[in-house]
Amino acid sequence: MYLEHFGLTEPPFRITPVTVFFFSGANRGEILDALIYSISEVEGIIKVSGEVGSGKTMLCRMLLEKLPKHIETIYLANPSLSREEMLYAIADGLGLNIEGERVGIIMQNIQNKLEEKAREGKRIVVLVDEAHAMPPDTLEELRLLYNLQVGNAKLLQIVLFGQPELNAKLDQPNMRQLKDRIVHHFHMQPLSRNILESYLMFRMRAAGYHGPNIFSPHAIKLIAGASNGLMRRVNILADKSLLAAFVEDTHDIEARHVQAAMRDSELGSARKLPNKNLLLGSATAALLLIGLSAWWMLNKPQTPLRQTQDRPSTPNKPPALAATPATPAPEAQPITAQPNNVLAPASAEKATQTAVSPAYTANPTPKPVLSQAPPAVNTTVTTQPPVPVAGNKPAASKTKLFEKRLAAGKQLLEQKKTVASIQLFYNEEINPERTEGFLMRADKLGVLHEIYLLPAKFGNKSGMRVLYGAYPSVDAAHNAIKDLPARYQQAFATSTYIF
Repeated sequence: MYLEHFGLTEPPFRITPVTVFFFSGANRGEILDALIYSISEVEGIIKVSGEVGSGKTMLCRMLLEKLPKHIETIYLANPSLSREEMLYAIADGLGLNIEGERVGIIMQNIQNKLEEKAREGKRIVVLVDEAHAMPPDTLEELRLLYNLQVGNAKLLQIVLFGQPELNAKLDQPNMRQLKDRIVHHFHMQPLSRNILESYLMFRMRAAGYHGPNIFSPHAIKLIAGASNGLMRRVNILADKSLLAAFVEDTHDIEARHVQAAMRDSELGSARKLPNKNLLLGSATAALLLIGLSAWWMLNKPQTPLRQTQDRPSTPNKPPALAATPATPAPEAQPITAQPNNVLAPASAEKATQTAVSPAYTANPTPKPVLSQAPPAVNTTVTTQPPVPVAGNKPAASKTKLFEKRLAAGKQLLEQKKTVASIQLFYNEEINPERTEGFLMRADKLGVLHEIYLLPAKFGNKSGMRVLYGAYPSVDAAHNAIKDLPARYQQAFATSTYIF
């Protein structure tokens, strides 16, 4: 309906998984690469978990397309199969005709066919979508199938895709044998607000759009708040926002269009906060929010406020402020000037990030009021020198650690013994001064020697990966995640990076 109006060749925000719209940001691309490697080279059952609408089915579809030709797939889209129905489905996927046969005969025929495929140099992988809804007896039958082997080689690989309820099901005592065979677990994180703009415009351009960014900062905030970062909800809101703009005959998506989409979809801004933030309802927190509101109006929103609100469940207050009728446009400007940055998930380091954030330097006309930020916002920030004020220092002195860890990353690439690392986060652009602040804090933690910086390409953007540690195998890197410093475990959605 609105395709011609926006110059689109197809709907950009359809909720049916179409692989051309696969978004590799927010660790999706890294998870896909790790899955392909694990299925191709590693034995063991693999589990992929994520909330409803986080993109699990899309990832499963991508696997069907991207796996090497010697790997054949059997896709089980219906999880509510009985034990016998699941065996029939796998036998059918292998091209067997076992109609009316007993379970024992079916199992034998499946084993014979798998052995035949193994002799041909082929591997078979069963992809189970919505595995959290699969009956326990059927899951147990999958485990028995996984046990089939010839010599030391397993005949079948299994990947389970499911909601977090799958973890609770596997924690049951009768599921411990299956759980013990899961060697890799990947979790689909919701989209952060900082990455949401990239996602929206990626989908638009994949659908044929060639113009500038049409989503205003306020619109993005509202979408982030109402969707909790879940792709399906984002798609629904973005689609209806485009329709609302089409009805108004405008090409810019503003907050009012998203609000109309929210009303039509019965999706409101997320109000439920994590348990650790429940104190926002107390009198002290109320006073703090009043102070923040006043500072927001005086100084315009800055990156530190965005960083401390980055988690998908807590993007409530900035949109409420942005909705103030008198000042929507001026407040949008500083946000559009900010680069896409994945350092924001480091909520555990938010106090020190406020001191070193380059948001002030990004403003071409710094004003004296910047130095008047109310102490109530970050009263603990006293040890870090404010980087934006130190403009008279040579540029090289500001990025000394950055250059050292970048060189260490290049040396790491040249080492043949390093197979994998732990990716803490990545940036879709290179910002040495901002990364320097993170490295300074890593130095204080005593883990700077474990940090490696790698240049990377994200579409047509030159960015950077921030890695932790160097490991001789994927399993070693995966197992080392639990040994990361506590603040890194809390702040970052880590993943295994394979060289």
